[in-house]
Amino acid sequence: MKVAVFSKKAYDKKFLEIANTNQQYEFAFFDPHLNKDTAILATGFPAVCIFVNDEADAKTLEILAANGTHLLALRCAGFNNVDLKAASEFGITVVRVPAYSPQSVAEHTIAMILCLNRKIHRAYNRVREGNFSLDGLMGFDLRDRTIGIIGTGKIGLIVSQILKGFGCKLLAYDVYRNPEVEALGAKYVELPELFANSDIISLHCPLIPETHHLINSDAIAQMKPGVMLINTSRGALINAKAVTRGLKSGKIGSLGLDVYEKESDLFFEDLSGTIIQDDVFLRLTTFHNVLITGHQAFFTEEALSNIAETTLKNITEVMQGISCVNEIQAEPKILSKTGIT
Repeated sequence: MKVAVFSKKAYDKKFLEIANTNQQYEFAFFDPHLNKDTAILATGFPAVCIFVNDEADAKTLEILAANGTHLLALRCAGFNNVDLKAASEFGITVVRVPAYSPQSVAEHTIAMILCLNRKIHRAYNRVREGNFSLDGLMGFDLRDRTIGIIGTGKIGLIVSQILKGFGCKLLAYDVYRNPEVEALGAKYVELPELFANSDIISLHCPLIPETHHLINSDAIAQMKPGVMLINTSRGALINAKAVTRGLKSGKIGSLGLDVYEKESDLFFEDLSGTIIQDDVFLRLTTFHNVLITGHQAFFTEEALSNIAETTLKNITEVMQGISCVNEIQAEPKILSKTGIT
């Protein structure tokens, strides 16, 4: 069966072809993002495979359906870029990869915390220039610090486990409590209490209407002065303009981002020879206490292998009429859910 793969990178091709070794899929790899202008490329393909920054809105889905596509396979966990109602109306089944390597994202989260706390990014650049001064590089012990975890699914759990090993105190927020997180000694509280008492806040919840701009001016006002804020989940959980104001005022002491609300115009591409037009993003890059990575938290060998294998398994189950546990039929109305983040 033919599968059109959009937003192709060399690593996508490599791991999908490895996963396809014992299967019979015929891939066509396309570099562009999927959107209403590129959907015509998938004409005649029963299945289309997309990633986080592809656009599966109603118009795009209409074009796909009109040209023979009836399966949309996401090689990622998030699906806020898919109009699920339109997919249902056009008879397109949507599947995703809810869990690939939660360790990969959790470990990247910890790496960002350690880097920002101990100013490793600044020290690295100083040493390269022959500057061995320690002024401005002081951090703090993580032991006995209070960490707020928003979203306690698989990734939030692993982050909590690692931080527990550092001797941190854990506060947690989620619509549904995770017994494994509670077993670590974490205390579930409401967001105002978490904001007010956390030295570090880490986001691990999906993007749904209720969590859009969860971190806004009102939320920041409730936080401790100098708080560290980490987001390795979804870009639009954070209002970037509000966070910029928080950085300027000193309310936010440091910020780590692996995701950005308007990253579809930036991430996964080499823009070093162009002029970036996003003024909000550029402003964030000017702060010495901001660390930004280009949506690479998931980027490990284990994760890419799991993503490819699960994607093909999803396609096989749907095409064979087998009930697929990873099918998405409606947007969840909860903050997080086991297997999502």
